[in-house]
Amino acid sequence: MTESQTAVRPERRAELAAGLARVRARIADACAAAGRPRDEVTLVAVTKTYPAADVVALAGLGVTDVGENRDQEAAPKAEAVADAGATPRWHFIGQLQRNKARSVVRYADVVQSVDSVRLAAALDAAAGAVRDRPLDVLVQVSIDGDPDRGGALPGAADPQRGLDPVAAAVAGADGLRLAGLMAVAPLGWEPDRAFARLAEVAAALRADHPGATVLSAGMSGDLESAIGHGATHVRVGSALLGMSPALR
Repeated sequence: MTESQTAVRPERRAELAAGLARVRARIADACAAAGRPRDEVTLVAVTKTYPAADVVALAGLGVTDVGENRDQEAAPKAEAVADAGATPRWHFIGQLQRNKARSVVRYADVVQSVDSVRLAAALDAAAGAVRDRPLDVLVQVSIDGDPDRGGALPGAADPQRGLDPVAAAVAGADGLRLAGLMAVAPLGWEPDRAFARLAEVAAALRADHPGATVLSAGMSGDLESAIGHGATHVRVGSALLGMSPALR
């Protein structure tokens, strides 16, 4: 990727600055309403389908964390951003196939979407081969317990996808560090109901794994509810970056 492809147009930088100001204000207001310090919540800018230039601009505006959900897009984008001199913390937030583990661990600082013992094992093997420090992992939780969607299943005896076995596999892996949980509110659920349930699951996990303090929940439409129920990270795309270039 050439320098011109990561150069930021002044008008686009202004758009991003305005979006960032609005999102930061929403986070601050939600923290105040919940009686929480503002610095307890990290914004993860979800930059899937947006160009590397936007990531470079956001980094220049003080955004420290960015999220991607497809390795085919994320790997070259992370390289381009690094070549441009920006060093955000990269979160992989999409469903991950085991055969992509070796690629993802080369640039991701956090993988938020681990939902099976097999995937944990694949990431552990890949991280041990190419990284000099453990990879932070969030176990993705299925709030409604639907086995047909992504997410480990709370309270399930399933040895591959039960939340307890997945968390134990991550915690016991030399190449991984169990940092906490991630979830998406199920379709049809009120956000408060979904995130209250997630908070219960997170509290139970911390009883067994005290270091698993990260809770990634809430997006553009429901971040206030997530923060009210203890989210430490919110994943925001459209409210921050505007309409995706793919939809323009």
